[in-house]
Amino acid sequence: MCLAISAKYGDVPSVNILVWSELPTGAGLGSSAAYAVCLAAALLMVCGAISCPLQEGESTARWTEEELTLINSWAFQGERVIHGNPSGVDNAVGTWGGALRYQAGKITPLKRVPTLRILLTNTKVPRSTKVLVAGVKEKILKFPAIMNPVLDSIDAISQECQSVLEEMPANPSPEYYPVLEEFFDINQHHLNVLGVGHPSLDRLCQVTASHGLHSKLTGAGGGGCAITLLPPDTSPLAVEAAKQDLCACGFECWETKIGAPGVTLHSLSSLNTQVLHMLSHN
Repeated sequence: MCLAISAKYGDVPSVNILVWSELPTGAGLGSSAAYAVCLAAALLMVCGAISCPLQEGESTARWTEEELTLINSWAFQGERVIHGNPSGVDNAVGTWGGALRYQAGKITPLKRVPTLRILLTNTKVPRSTKVLVAGVKEKILKFPAIMNPVLDSIDAISQECQSVLEEMPANPSPEYYPVLEEFFDINQHHLNVLGVGHPSLDRLCQVTASHGLHSKLTGAGGGGCAITLLPPDTSPLAVEAAKQDLCACGFECWETKIGAPGVTLHSLSSLNTQVLHMLSHN
């Protein structure tokens, strides 16, 4: 990426690049895309292909839509180096943040979505996306009359979920959350039918269900990670109990949010002590 950007926009000056991540690698959480997006933004900025959006006194700033599109295009090239034939979803989310719709190769960022609290759980079960995708394709070719309606139902869930998410900011009613929880359950069952489930994910869903919470796999399945929806009225005690039970299964949990901003330029003053310490030693 560095050589290609240098060839197109002029030499990238000599730079030291320090990378750290709070995302586990190889777990289907888009860590490679996050890396590619940050690297593309940094290289494009230091060679002058995009501006430095940070104004004096600001702690963070983001680039223009046109510049974000350029960052995303280079991040996608980085993802191609890493994955060969990626969908482009992960780097698009890393660039724009929030949520987006992906259908038949077309990516559309959703303009208004709420910030949802979730529990993100890593089963630590390794899996191969390539093998899982091949298995789904084989099942569809073998049983098209059975599997195609399942895919149609998953598509309908996605569309209904998009409608709910876009309605929520204007009308933040708690009534939307039980609907999303049902979507989680139905979608998880469908994904099991497709063959991308795993006993570890079944166990995870059982554990969270015992605390009144609803979960589904995320990423390729076959292990990896799952997300658990945490409605606003969820008891902190229930969340903590669920986390303890999941950790007792050998899983790793984080409480986080869906809907964060995408790639952002930070001033030194906005960085925490740990990051500043790492930078000062490099």
